[in-house]
This record gives sequence, C-alpha cells and structure tokens, in this order.
Amino acid sequence: MFHALLVEDNSAFRISLSDILLSYFPLIEVDEAVDGEEALTKVEYLHPDIVFMDIQLPGENGLEVTKKIKLVYDYIVIVILTSYDLPEYRQQAFRNGADCFLSKGDDSCIEDILARIEGTMARKLHY
Repeated sequence: MFHALLVEDNSAFRISLSDILLSYFPLIEVDEAVDGEEALTKVEYLHPDIVFMDIQLPGENGLEVTKKIKLVYDYIVIVILTSYDLPEYRQQAFRNGADCFLSKGDDSCIEDILARIEGTMARKLHY
C-alpha cells in the first residue's frame, strides 16, 4: 500500500488535491492534516511514503515540521507545496531535508505532483 499525507490548511485546495490524487491513483491512501501538530502525529502512526507540505500553516510552519519529520523519518519523501516561491524559502526547505519544492502557481504543478508520486512508488517497489 502506498500512503500520502497532505498537510495544508486551505481546505478547498487540500480536498481538490486529494480528489486528483485518488482519481489518478485509486489504490493509494490519502490522509490530511491542517497544521504541523496534526502532521507530526499522523506521520508518527501512519508512516506515509510521501508528504505534501504547505509552508504557511497555523502554529509551526511547514519548513520546521519538515525538519522534525526528516530527523526521525529520513526515508519519507517530503514535497514542499506552496504559493510562496521565494528563494529563501526554497533554500531553507532543502536545508531542512525537503526532497522537492513546488509552486502551487506553476502551470505544471499537478503534473509535477503526479510525477513525484510515480517516482516514489517506483522506488518503493524496488525495496
């Protein structure tokens, strides 16, 4: 089983992305978290294969949550998915262990998300 976690406080975007993922990959499990605290709790018991992490979250920001996840679960693929495509956010994301940084505003965003899932699924099959 392949498991994705969407960490996003914007419910419309979160639900839309979940629907898209399930339409392309009907056999994956998609869970959701609205803030960093919920994300850390869900990572602890779900051990997702991939996490899509927004930067601007209530409470702790997604960059710090990424760092905490990677310190314990370095094998989880974390994709920063944000509207704030700033060089300093991008640099900090990679310093904190993010595997990928995608801008929600890019025309290729959905295709990039789907490609990242396919790549992560393929790697999982080889282990």
